[in-house]
Amino acid sequence: MSHRFDSTVLREYDIRGIIGETLGPDDARAIGRGFASLLREAGGSRVAVGYDGRVSSPMLEHALIEGLTASGCDVVRIGMGATPMLYYAEASQEDVDGGIQITGSHNPANYNGFKMVFQGRPFFGADIQTIGQLAAAGDWADGAGRVESREVEDAYVERLLKGLDGINPEALARLRVGWDAGNGAAGPVLEKLAARLPGEHHLLFTDVDGNFPNHHPDPTVEANLEDLRALVADKRLDFGVAFDGDGDRIGAIDGQGRVIWGDQLLSIFAEDVLARHPGATIIADVKASRALFDRVAELGGKPLMWKTGHSLVKSKMKETKSPLAGEMSGHIFFADGYYGFDDALYGAIRLIAASARLGKSVTQLRGEMPAMVNTPELRFQVDESRKFAAVEEVRARLAASGAEVNATDGVRVSTPDGWWLLRASNTQDVLVARAESNDATGLERLMLQIDEQLAASGIERGDSLGH
Repeated sequence: MSHRFDSTVLREYDIRGIIGETLGPDDARAIGRGFASLLREAGGSRVAVGYDGRVSSPMLEHALIEGLTASGCDVVRIGMGATPMLYYAEASQEDVDGGIQITGSHNPANYNGFKMVFQGRPFFGADIQTIGQLAAAGDWADGAGRVESREVEDAYVERLLKGLDGINPEALARLRVGWDAGNGAAGPVLEKLAARLPGEHHLLFTDVDGNFPNHHPDPTVEANLEDLRALVADKRLDFGVAFDGDGDRIGAIDGQGRVIWGDQLLSIFAEDVLARHPGATIIADVKASRALFDRVAELGGKPLMWKTGHSLVKSKMKETKSPLAGEMSGHIFFADGYYGFDDALYGAIRLIAASARLGKSVTQLRGEMPAMVNTPELRFQVDESRKFAAVEEVRARLAASGAEVNATDGVRVSTPDGWWLLRASNTQDVLVARAESNDATGLERLMLQIDEQLAASGIERGDSLGH
């Protein structure tokens, strides 16, 4: 028996598709067989499996486990929960060699997918293509694995709370925080966590509902933070935290209702971490503000700009022994006192800890940041066959003109006005643009440069797509 995946499903960082159109139980079974075959070849034998709150997740979990056991791996079912809870199970259980979380992340309700970890490292890129090749050839190991269930939620909550070790209890007792789980998979853990935290905590939408009845669970879109903003204003809370659908991306607002974007959160965390790790490398993706890179250098750290994508960032952290990394999308990675994976619940705990250790409120920390004028992430449709080529054409033209270009991931161009970025998405047929300046007229000039370069490659920016 062999299996062919829809051409859109095997992505750069994970596996993702639309239920009933491009993704179903047969795909999940083939993923299980391929992953188990590769793990056994590498000397592993046991896989932790978790899933998010989407309606289709239990069906995919059943089929995935069938595939894993048919190729001879034992399975540890940890049940429904946030993606970082699955990462925690893989990292903390000594007899577990790999992990797979079934999750559609922040995508619409009819999407689902798989995030994987293999013997402690991210499983992405060429690994995912290998799953496709093994399926096409039907070249799978055979076996009969066993299945057991394990309760890890309570141990995970205990581990999250360790992020507050050594913090003055009186400072914590004064805290008043709002939380929005967005009906995503982080809800049940958040309820247990908040019950254990000192201070006053107000929770929104912790009931898991894969139809997301209140708002879409993507905290990088400001409209999705309105409920949290209203809660913080109404109760006069110190700050608020929001999670995406599977709990690996964090969003936040301060006591005045200002959004604290991913790179701004990273700036707060960097100040806290660099006090204990002087000179350490702090990694951010190419979409992050110049203010962040300048701030890391000012604090005595080594700022490193790297490619966008949670798997790529995790790999770079291991290579550079970086204690902290983050992306504009709200993936924040702590190797300082933690495992180095992206965990929004742990990120929230560390925001509380940073505020207490630095002796400043979250609102004050946000208020001290330079006021930059920037665009949101502008995404516009470009044919799959054109997107990388177009970015390469832009890079070549800029190089010939002597512009200051960083080509780590697409093109990031620095000018006296600020900077602009153009990169091809690894997961969709879109180009992504972003620009940042000190003032509105500078930003206009940067946007003109983007549009000129696109026009030279026969592309019009058009209306920006949503996330």
